[in-house]
Amino acid sequence: MGAPGSGKGTQAAAIANRYGIPVISTGNIFRAAVASGSELGQQVSELLTSGQLVPDALTDAVVAARLSEPDVVGGWLLDGYPRTLSQVAALDVLLSSQGEKLDVVVTIDVPFDELVERVVRRGEIEGRSDDSRETAQARLQVYTDQTKPVIDAYAERGIVRSVDGVGAISEIEARISAVLAD
Repeated sequence: MGAPGSGKGTQAAAIANRYGIPVISTGNIFRAAVASGSELGQQVSELLTSGQLVPDALTDAVVAARLSEPDVVGGWLLDGYPRTLSQVAALDVLLSSQGEKLDVVVTIDVPFDELVERVVRRGEIEGRSDDSRETAQARLQVYTDQTKPVIDAYAERGIVRSVDGVGAISEIEARISAVLAD
């Protein structure tokens, strides 16, 4: 877990590759759905165009469907989920019904100003209109308001491991690997 621009997508791909597990990224699932023009994509597109977040119930259903696919048997990594306490509860119910639980929640910590600059740079490089300075600041506020309590909830369970997200990608990857090796 980490704020927008923390490098969680980059690090998720590296971790998944190392362990041979799939990354389950709600952002990627929703972007693919929008690109495909599917019914889900149309719903998501309408929500995002109007500036709304995808509702928890829809996000929970997408994650539940993805976690029922055969490639998750050996493990999986969630990227971008859960983002709210409601989603934590839904994930708890889902995992409990499958006799599973989360092993660890890794948070990538990056100072606010650095996050804004990273998101703006990403927007310029990738041509992502959702990565303007104003949007970045707004998304970081949403992250603080909604996702920080999720991290706090998992911290109460004793499964949060924080890593410094400033430095070279390989340095951050090494920090995460050390945490996962514990």
